[in-house]
Amino acid sequence: MTNSEQMLTALEDNNLEQAQTYFQQALVADEPDTLYSLAEELYAMGFLEQATTIYQQLLAQFPEEDQIRTTLADIAVSNGQYDDALNLLADITPESNAYAESLLTAADVYQTMGLPEVSEQKLLTALRLYPDEPVMQFALAELYFEMGEYVKAANYYETLIDQDVVELGQVNIQKRLATSYASSGAFEEALQIYEGLTLEFLTEDDQFQMGFLYLQIKDYQKAIEILTKLQTTDPQYTSLYTYLAAAQEAQNQLEDALTTVQTGIGYDAYNEVLYQKGSDLALQLGNNEVAEQMLNEALKIDPDNMGEISALSQVYRRQGRHAENIAFLQDAIENHKPTADLYWSLAQSQMAVDDVDQARENYLLAYPDLKDNSDFLHDLILFFQEMAQVPEMLAALKQYLKLVPNDLEMQTLYDDYQAMQ
Repeated sequence: MTNSEQMLTALEDNNLEQAQTYFQQALVADEPDTLYSLAEELYAMGFLEQATTIYQQLLAQFPEEDQIRTTLADIAVSNGQYDDALNLLADITPESNAYAESLLTAADVYQTMGLPEVSEQKLLTALRLYPDEPVMQFALAELYFEMGEYVKAANYYETLIDQDVVELGQVNIQKRLATSYASSGAFEEALQIYEGLTLEFLTEDDQFQMGFLYLQIKDYQKAIEILTKLQTTDPQYTSLYTYLAAAQEAQNQLEDALTTVQTGIGYDAYNEVLYQKGSDLALQLGNNEVAEQMLNEALKIDPDNMGEISALSQVYRRQGRHAENIAFLQDAIENHKPTADLYWSLAQSQMAVDDVDQARENYLLAYPDLKDNSDFLHDLILFFQEMAQVPEMLAALKQYLKLVPNDLEMQTLYDDYQAMQ
């Protein structure tokens, strides 16, 4: 038994001291082929320092063996020694049998260093030299995929599929192409790929992606079908619930959508998006109690969410809880950067409790940001009319009629008051 074999046996027995002894003896006594095999085993087991020692010794003996350089470069990358890796690769010339691999490794190094453009140039060089090598096309496709350049990535994935290459490096090329299509907005093309795959090849992630894509192309019934099936298979796949509820909402199945959200919350009690969706659905159904509960839970997760604060304020107003709304909004305005919607909501509640001066002040604070909002202007006109503030009312009416010129009732109101001036 060689020293290398005895070292591996000692490692299997977890006898590290004995393994180190055999390792030192192997470096001196074992044949190069045996040492090379030992280095491969140690590299695979994660003993990078010992593998590096062997590879460096062999490279000194056989400097023409560029395959050793590429392996040492891989180890250097694993250790974060990028300059060492690039120096090793720079010694490999285009005439070498390892040149193609050196380009791929260099591309990986530059991508790891956050230099994808340099990585791209290395891969384009490799593709020009080896145009029929699928691994080159795949490497470029993966780089573009990681860079978010999905159209470019799709072109190379398509080329691979045309060559009947459907899997490389445990990556399913068809699914990768489908994701590239979907990410670039080609939803129908992505669905066509998924629909062509047999059920056994569709993972839960694939089913979710299909449901999402059907939602994007507004095929709500198919989205509901596939996401409901996914829910049955794996109810803890919590990402599905928001999209299933959205599809049900689009089909005007509001009660079902709210039930879907509530089910999702049962599996993911800290999903703010589900609470937001649930509150919106509850408001559409006129269920203020559920809407309030959902919004309060959402605000526990993100107390600074101004959209949720505004929505909860709307619930208070709908229930006529104006004093509570005033206190709630005053606290929100004091502790957050206020929005025009909050000033408007506060003004409405202050008007409801006859705090006219404060209502007027908050209407005016809201006006600069909401002067192009016809609903706000309509409310402001009625406020000024009730307060008999005619010049202000006419100014608001004039602005409103620019936005809604066909509102005959408001046009008549404007004409009547204008005639009185």
